[in-house]
Amino acid sequence: MRIDVTTVRKLVSDQFPEWACLPVREVESDGTVNAIFRIGDGLTARFPLIRKPGNPAPAEILQIRQGLHREMYASRRLLGRTRFRTPVPVAIGEPGAGFPLPWTVQTWLPGTVATAADPGSSVAFATDLVDLITAMRAVETEGATFTGPGRGGVLADHDGWMRTCFDASEGLLPVPLLRGLWETMRKLPRGGDRDVMTHGDLMPGNLLVAGGRLTGVLDVGGFRPADPALDLLCAWHLLEPGPRKVLRTGLACDDAEWERGRAWAFEQSMGLVWYYERTNPVMAGIGRRTLDRIMADAAVTNPGSGSSTR
Repeated sequence: MRIDVTTVRKLVSDQFPEWACLPVREVESDGTVNAIFRIGDGLTARFPLIRKPGNPAPAEILQIRQGLHREMYASRRLLGRTRFRTPVPVAIGEPGAGFPLPWTVQTWLPGTVATAADPGSSVAFATDLVDLITAMRAVETEGATFTGPGRGGVLADHDGWMRTCFDASEGLLPVPLLRGLWETMRKLPRGGDRDVMTHGDLMPGNLLVAGGRLTGVLDVGGFRPADPALDLLCAWHLLEPGPRKVLRTGLACDDAEWERGRAWAFEQSMGLVWYYERTNPVMAGIGRRTLDRIMADAAVTNPGSGSSTR
């Protein structure tokens, strides 16, 4: 879907008259799921861009609204639990003229995303990631465990999607090599004594940086229990070998957990290149760089060499 400033301004004015006098401006983003608009200096409106074809039925609107409430609950659970800033959920907007779905408002976090200011060589940034992941893992799961079809469960459950990715990546990537890597990765046991709380999508566009340090974390509505290795995908999306080793040491990852983290990064990246090759070069580039890092890793290119120092 598409939405413009004029439509957002009217939705805000109609539903939140206390903000009607504030300027509205679109935020340039390489994200793919939401359109982002600033309301004044302190607020951000997020509008979902993906929905089923045709006019949304009441059941679909209800389902989306419930999903947004879950995201707000997750955001509140993480708020203040790490030393890094995260958005504060503020309100849920309703469908209105020019936009048929519910939407959200949260606080604005200033900063530069890691896609624009690459911190990959920063040891201090890797240490910040250790602190972030450690603090998130310390939040109680309240007895919940991973559910759903997304990343964070069993790797082999993604076989169908990976076949789609391999087929679509012919001519773009070294598919035979990548198929072989997945055949090994998909067999990794789930492992871990229990699920832990995870961000689930620690990609460059969701992390704010300044001076090679982590300053804030975005898109926190997916904060939930999952495989402890899931957040290790940041090691491959964001870090060069030296800082990557700092991350692993700081989190005391054993071989099994580290290899699953690499596999989750691989699974996500295989979907980025072919899907966004023409529509979102930044996302496709993230996928390519991550796959390059994985293929260059000695533990992958030299099976049996061990990965305890990677």
